[in-house]
Amino acid sequence: MAADNVVVEPGDMLLLHTGFATRVLEWNKNPDPVKIHTMSSYLDARDPALLDWIAESQISALVADNYAVEGLVGRDRDESRHSLLPIHHLCLFRLGVPLGEMWYLHELAAWLREHDRSRFLLTAPPLRLPGIVGSPLTPIATV
Repeated sequence: MAADNVVVEPGDMLLLHTGFATRVLEWNKNPDPVKIHTMSSYLDARDPALLDWIAESQISALVADNYAVEGLVGRDRDESRHSLLPIHHLCLFRLGVPLGEMWYLHELAAWLREHDRSRFLLTAPPLRLPGIVGSPLTPIATV
């Protein structure tokens, strides 16, 4: 973020363009079954400084174009870890910060980079489905 002069302020939605969704679409509905599980970059939930930054940043949403924002950490020998997805646990249960996954961000990221920008207006209303715990969105970026 420092290299791209990205500043995150309280209330911002943080979107991460990894290129994963772009690559999947390039395969024309014929993904490589080995590469699809090894190519995605993600946030490392084992980094306590990252977890602290997420909590302290006061972001209002965390979105990525990959499978699950964070990598599956698995069970390690640290018995204090109570979740296979610590960022999900932190955001969804402790902070109330929604996560977005598998968003197509390629065109937006390209436009922002071309115009040396990182900020834009994002609206992403969920479907009105009373009683559910998640919903598909129709996100729209206005630049």
